Amino acid sequence: MRHAFLTVLIAALMQFPAQPLSAANLVAKISLSSQTMVVKQNGVVMYRWKVSTARKGYVTPKGSWKAKWLSRNHRSRKYDNAPMPYAVFFNGGYAVHATYDLKRLGRPASHGCVRLHPNNAAEFFALAREHGLSNTRIVITR
Repeated sequence: MRHAFLTVLIAALMQFPAQPLSAANLVAKISLSSQTMVVKQNGVVMYRWKVSTARKGYVTPKGSWKAKWLSRNHRSRKYDNAPMPYAVFFNGGYAVHATYDLKRLGRPASHGCVRLHPNNAAEFFALAREHGLSNTRIVITR
């Protein structure tokens, strides 16, 4: 009887493959070429948003990072105390955050950060907080 129970249990568990422990369940993929951010939860696309990344003379780094820290009402120490609400920091001073310069969303305009509409930034910030920083990944590609 014990053997039959274990056989059924193993068969049931095999239907749900485990994710590697290092896999993030919240991923924001930013495309520099299309100026968009796709947010996936557990592999399912939840959102597609316009962004603004680095304008000429500045750089938005390419790569993949876990989220490092959150700041609800951050202000830039480097750029004249500029507002960076709903900031999700991922690489030093680089963050995904809200902008009030809405007319430039969808084209390069920042000093290197990834800018979002305030509503979208607030949603991403809440998701990152909910999922946890170690389960939130920011991926930036060409």
